[in-house]
Amino acid sequence: MNSAGVSHIGTAETTAEADFDRLYNVNVKGVYNCLHAAIPLMKKNKGGVILNMCSIAATVGIPDRFAYSMTKGAVYSMTLSVAKDYIHEKIRCNCISPARVHTPFVDGFLKKNYPGKEQEMFDKLSKTQPIGRMAKPEEIAGLVLYLCSDEASFITGCDYPIDGGLRN
Repeated sequence: MNSAGVSHIGTAETTAEADFDRLYNVNVKGVYNCLHAAIPLMKKNKGGVILNMCSIAATVGIPDRFAYSMTKGAVYSMTLSVAKDYIHEKIRCNCISPARVHTPFVDGFLKKNYPGKEQEMFDKLSKTQPIGRMAKPEEIAGLVLYLCSDEASFITGCDYPIDGGLRN
């Protein structure tokens, strides 16, 4: 499970180069570094499963998430390339693309950016998803477990949106 990631709020115009570089270094190079280290081991072991944490931001325009969306688009592309490049090595590679998931990161973001209005903003963010709420971490974990299991042995090179109907 390749799940490194940081976020940033900003457009192409308002994102500073330092923030752009920080997101690239964690979200893109972090995934690359894990792939670069893991693939030789998987080849030596005659196979394996890689699951990259992508985001709905890779394929859906989300306002004020320019750099974050760019990095997750790169994760999506890396997933497709790795799946094709290593299919004959019995290495499967997929990604999942969650929308908002209620994690401590969300709570910290709200506390930092909306002091005193955390619940109001939580409700507002939850309602931006057609299903009317954020995902729970255990809902994401269920898909992760399946895609990494032998039951999913015929699946490679796929992105799985787990987004409460956002792409519909």
